[in-house]
Amino acid sequence: MARSNRREAGRRRLAMRLPHMRTLIMAACDPLQLELFEAYQMAVEARDALRGRPFNANLVREYDETCFEIERQVIRAMQQPSYAQRTS
Repeated sequence: MARSNRREAGRRRLAMRLPHMRTLIMAACDPLQLELFEAYQMAVEARDALRGRPFNANLVREYDETCFEIERQVIRAMQQPSYAQRTS
């Protein structure tokens, strides 16, 4: 999947996952926020590819935690417009 497609897929997935932030997520254009969308999509794709395979339960759990952490970062980024400048 191309980078821009992955960003948009991550954006849509996060908008469904975080309905209270949907409007902000769909309007986001900050480079940090776009990177978070892409990272989220990549983590979800990796997690889903591992699900159902034997001996991958711990790795699936790690990707679940990564997805949750990215969700928390997205929420912070959406609530604080200057977030990108403080974390650079």
